[in-house]
Amino acid sequence: MIVNSTPAGWQIIYQQAHALLATQLAWHWPHTLEPDRWVGLMAAIAQHDDEQAAWRGRGGHHGLTPAGAPANFTQKEFSLEQATGVLTAARFQGRWRSLLTSLHLSCLYEGMRGDTEEITSFLDYLKARQQEWRRALKITKAEAQQAYDLLHWCDRLSLILCRHEIPEMGRAVEIHRGPDGTMHTLAQPEPGGPVIIHPWPFREKTASVSVETSVLTQLQFQDDAELAGALHAAPIETLCWELRPSAK
Repeated sequence: MIVNSTPAGWQIIYQQAHALLATQLAWHWPHTLEPDRWVGLMAAIAQHDDEQAAWRGRGGHHGLTPAGAPANFTQKEFSLEQATGVLTAARFQGRWRSLLTSLHLSCLYEGMRGDTEEITSFLDYLKARQQEWRRALKITKAEAQQAYDLLHWCDRLSLILCRHEIPEMGRAVEIHRGPDGTMHTLAQPEPGGPVIIHPWPFREKTASVSVETSVLTQLQFQDDAELAGALHAAPIETLCWELRPSAK
């Protein structure tokens, strides 16, 4: 979960919803790949945060901090089970989807190489399979990386939006390098106003995106069961952003 503190409690965005927002962003980009590859890229973006641990509240505190607050995803330890699960799920949709998903896992966790033998073995497995999939698909390492860079760009912008990380006072923040190597920035000159993306990457002159969030007013929970019940009953709000190019 993405957990934002509000004056009244908590704003919860499921990681799968964040991934759907990232897919909305990707859809607005020029479609530069063949249809089957483009659809596969959309699938990889939409499902890159799937296979989250199923905490249904039979005791346990997987979804909570030690203080009983909803736990943000950054407060949870790396889960090899989740990483393996999302790669296994990708395999059912083919080698292209598997390649893109494995590149994302390498990007996220390569820094953990050497932490444990199990993690290092998993990272080695990813690299070996990536080479096999590229050869089978007859694409270069650079071509695969270019497609993955779009996934990474959309993932990053979605997280900035979902976590309310747009700087105040109209200051700009870097998003990520796009598929052509260009570094894009965003800024919001007016609070609650359009978000300015520079340079403008999308097909249309403007773009609108949204994500659903669950609103909690209870601050602490005894266990996962209580949190799950509150989330099930929580009112839903939709966060919307209008994206525009710079006027310069």
